[in-house]
Amino acid sequence: MSKLRSYILPIAIILGLVFHSFCGKYAHLAPYCVFTILILNFVAIDLRKLHISKLNYIIMFFQIIVSLAAYFAVHYLFGNEVMAQAVLIGILCPVAASIVVISTMLGADRETVTAYTIIGNIMVAVVAPIYFSFIGQQQDMSFWTSFLLVFKKIGPIIGLPFFIALLMQVTFPRVGKYLSRFKDYTFYLWAIALFLALGQTINYVFNHGRENEKVILALGIVSALICFFHYGIGKLIGKKYGDSMAGGQMLGQKNTAVGMWMSSTYLLPMTAVFLAFYSIWQNLFNSWQLWMCDKNNLSDKR
Repeated sequence: MSKLRSYILPIAIILGLVFHSFCGKYAHLAPYCVFTILILNFVAIDLRKLHISKLNYIIMFFQIIVSLAAYFAVHYLFGNEVMAQAVLIGILCPVAASIVVISTMLGADRETVTAYTIIGNIMVAVVAPIYFSFIGQQQDMSFWTSFLLVFKKIGPIIGLPFFIALLMQVTFPRVGKYLSRFKDYTFYLWAIALFLALGQTINYVFNHGRENEKVILALGIVSALICFFHYGIGKLIGKKYGDSMAGGQMLGQKNTAVGMWMSSTYLLPMTAVFLAFYSIWQNLFNSWQLWMCDKNNLSDKR
């Protein structure tokens, strides 16, 4: 698996490009893979001892403050509402539910990234409806209606696996311990989910890219800059708290499927293209990180 994992991401991108129509039809299966991934990872740690670290708080406040500041900066400096909203959702977009798979392979602390999987998504469920009350296409929608819509999208994927795993640890510890033995196999489930998600995003770009080539090119370039900025600043923040890899992944690895849904529901539709490109950039970067990690591990063994 060590040799294979470095190439899974580019292979998924290529297959997603070739079979994007297929992925567009069956992308609804990806959440089931993510659900199983979370169950197997949650049972691998004692959820009763899970705590929120200072690093979790810093990354969370960064997303809240910088996303809004970036929106107003782009809006008033360039007068481009599409780009302003794209930058907003690109920074505020919730952390990927499967972050723990890549992060632990790269050496990040499992408890730190697991905690942020939960609180990071809850934060977006609360903050996003507030921002959408004065930004976007649904400003007349009440906070509670908007909150319930966002939470309905996020809650079942994050909350349900957490409570199921917690129930196992409290009432059926042997079952939880047995399932935890399979946590390393989540990589293969993640590869399937990745193929479907990337294919869906590529299919989205194909379907919405006609006659918008210049806008799409601009969104693609800016999304790459934001993506690498996230990983860079996240690693710097994480280094201060003793886990640069966790910081980079928590800020950089996004749940672009939920982000695209929020863009299509609340913002200008073209902003979803920003996250479609972001999905490609973040997975290419993660592929490079895995390759470098495997290369360094091989050098250390020699």
